[in-house]
Amino acid sequence: MAERWAPGGDLLETVGLVKHFGGLIATDQVSLSVRAGELHAVIGPNGAGKTTLVAELAGELAPDGGTIRFAGEDITRLKAARRAHRGLARSFQITSIFREFSALDNVALAVQARAGHSFRFWRRAQRDERLQAPARALLADMGLGARGDVPAANLSHGEKRALEIAMALAARPRLLLLDEPMAGMGPEDSARMVEYLKRLKGSVAILLVEHDMDAVFALADRITVLVYGRVIATGTPAEIRADESVRRAYLGAGEEA
Repeated sequence: MAERWAPGGDLLETVGLVKHFGGLIATDQVSLSVRAGELHAVIGPNGAGKTTLVAELAGELAPDGGTIRFAGEDITRLKAARRAHRGLARSFQITSIFREFSALDNVALAVQARAGHSFRFWRRAQRDERLQAPARALLADMGLGARGDVPAANLSHGEKRALEIAMALAARPRLLLLDEPMAGMGPEDSARMVEYLKRLKGSVAILLVEHDMDAVFALADRITVLVYGRVIATGTPAEIRADESVRRAYLGAGEEA
């Protein structure tokens, strides 16, 4: 149970996680852990099983074998909504926002959802300072403090990704699952996202799936490398850089991640 979890220990742990899609093994005996307050990156070539792994952790895909423990509790069979209630939040490769609402209203809606209110009270929520105040604070934390009144559809791609993370943080998660938050970004937006994530480090545990290796090595406390669904290495950035099996895998893959 969650009360057995000790702060500073492993917040998330998977043991032998397996997922098949027909004859394809997407995750093959994946065992890893994320410590409280840690930013743990998962990298690997295209098709390595990274997004499948995140979907299993979030409860969107049921594993065919293995276990997932969060804060000391076995959550392997829990639905996504129950995992979110326990403190897991996920962002996606493709942004998931309400384009017609302002940035501030998007985050206020996420705050409202955490409070368990029905969406039919949304018009009241737009005038509720109990929702608007934390939403403004989250926007400021993600560098969007001056963009609150802008319709989400009019934000830049990088701003939309930052908005999505602000919405995920509205749930006050203990662990944030980020699936390629810098996908499609130019160098300036990527640099801003790295700075936002640096500010988050320590306040929430983060499992980061990302192709941008400069960002990964700038941010990660530890890195797990997946190839063909299997963990081939876990270690600090320095250890991963020096790992010959990682270099061989990426040389054969033809790209870094």
